[in-house]
Amino acid sequence: MKAVPTMAVKELNKRALTRYLYTNGPATKQVLERELGLSLPTITQNLRALEQEGLVGKGEQLESTGGRKAQTFVFESRCKAAIGVAMHKAYKRWHVATLVTQIEVDPDDPSFQNPTKPIGAFMTKEQADAEQLEHPDWTIVEDSGRGYRRVVASPEPKKIVEAESILNLLDNEFIVIACGGGGVPVVRDYSDKGAYKGVAAVIDKDMAGELLAEDCQADMLVLLTAVDHVAINWGKPDQVDLDDISVEEARRYADAGQFGKGSMEPKVRAAIKFCESRPGRTAIIGSLEKAAEAIAGLSGTHIHS
Repeated sequence: MKAVPTMAVKELNKRALTRYLYTNGPATKQVLERELGLSLPTITQNLRALEQEGLVGKGEQLESTGGRKAQTFVFESRCKAAIGVAMHKAYKRWHVATLVTQIEVDPDDPSFQNPTKPIGAFMTKEQADAEQLEHPDWTIVEDSGRGYRRVVASPEPKKIVEAESILNLLDNEFIVIACGGGGVPVVRDYSDKGAYKGVAAVIDKDMAGELLAEDCQADMLVLLTAVDHVAINWGKPDQVDLDDISVEEARRYADAGQFGKGSMEPKVRAAIKFCESRPGRTAIIGSLEKAAEAIAGLSGTHIHS
């Protein structure tokens, strides 16, 4: 068996930590140790490196029944462009532009009446009560027995404000990194001449990517995740990986609840929307590690009209 170089192992460990915090939210070193199967010294070393790179920061300290409070670590939401910056460095031989992207949403979107997207660090009951008192317009809920978190709306993206700038950059042979983290949600403020203003919301990154693909007149949308295929009966003995399915099949499976609400279903819904936006379009859902194989038709789930 060929040995994996030490530097490659370190990079894989850093990716695993970043991906876990980005996907699952705040976590302590002990949780990361248990979930990722890495040693505590390895986790400590890599968290320190990720902090220096600006990808990870310290979150809240959790209450403890005895001893020191447990420190949580979070993906640094203020640095949504960090991934773009890293890619910018890696591909500096080409022209690369990273855009902080505003996404217009409808202020009357129903999700504003039913916020469900958790943001920020976990809080104790006492901290949550204090925040609620200070911010009566916030919605704070108990999160799976892990503490309390603020939740905000997840409205449907309607327009990419910087779409014209993105297209101009593409026309001039730039690699454009846009809509990071779903983009910055904004609405029109007609009391201020229709200027844009930010709103408390989180836009689904897959739906933002779908809108970007439409604006770019793309023929193919590739949605990358942590698994090689979309599957039905996930995690069960009769699990079936899907290689090639129609929009009708994808919608039927999604409507039947086959995909995780906060994980795979948004990707499938974005793929369906893209394929239906114009005849001949294809969407692929696959793993980052096998992106090239997926585009070549050797991996991933291919969805078409």
